[in-house]
Amino acid sequence: MTDMLRRLVAKRVHDPEAIAEAAANRVRARSPFNDKGRTMIIAADHPARGANAVGDNPSAMADRGELLERLCLALERPGVTGVLATADVIDDLLLLGVLDGKTVIGSMNRTGLAGSSFEIDDRFACYDAEAIERMRFDGGKTLTRICLDDPATPSVLENTAKAVNALADRKLIAMVEPFLSVRTDGRIKNDLSPDAVIKSITIAAALGRSSAYTWLKLPVVDDMERVLASSSLPAVLLGGEVKDADAAFAAWQRALALPTVQGLVVGRSLLYPHDGDVAKAVDTAVGLLCTQQAQRHYR
Repeated sequence: MTDMLRRLVAKRVHDPEAIAEAAANRVRARSPFNDKGRTMIIAADHPARGANAVGDNPSAMADRGELLERLCLALERPGVTGVLATADVIDDLLLLGVLDGKTVIGSMNRTGLAGSSFEIDDRFACYDAEAIERMRFDGGKTLTRICLDDPATPSVLENTAKAVNALADRKLIAMVEPFLSVRTDGRIKNDLSPDAVIKSITIAAALGRSSAYTWLKLPVVDDMERVLASSSLPAVLLGGEVKDADAAFAAWQRALALPTVQGLVVGRSLLYPHDGDVAKAVDTAVGLLCTQQAQRHYR
């Protein structure tokens, strides 16, 4: 066990109120954007859904001390604006004092456990809007998978709408991550064809009684110009697990030039890069944001 983890455990056992105190005393971000007008959020809510695998290691993200060390390294890199995670991870980061000036997005629904028979029935059992407001965070994220042959889908859509409403009432970002999903050989897979992503966007963008604070968290797929033309809502690009880093960075760079895209929300591909160099991976991603911002300004 690392010294960091020992300190966290001791604090949790002997001074659990320290988490609320750290949240109350945290310096909030002035905006979701860095000085280049872009958002660069590190995602770490995968373990809560049982998705601990990275590459050939099925339990890479299950080592909490290592995950926290990688998160702290990523968060200190210039241009990184915030973190997206569940309460257990964010509470650790609060105790470590690394969230000053960072945007914090709480992950709200994680019961759709990876590989389960009930994966689409993704209930809201993590953060809620009340807690996000109380902790002085900036928004909440929902994973909204739409499976047309799964009867749990209407509940998923309804609960997403309720979350959008509750966050909008508090003027907090509702970051909705939609997918059109299919069940193949008993497992849920996301359809990443352009038409499927477009359909998921048009469904998700309409949820709730207000879209004023709704952002979309979207995969980078083929024909992104047509995909992103399907909504006027702000969008951030997700990373997912990347097998070819150069191809992924090139795809992000192309998509970042499109007008609705505000930045990146990336997790495993930056925290667990193939060469092990977290700082280099994060700096490369931030560099893409800066390049595209300059190109937009020039145009």
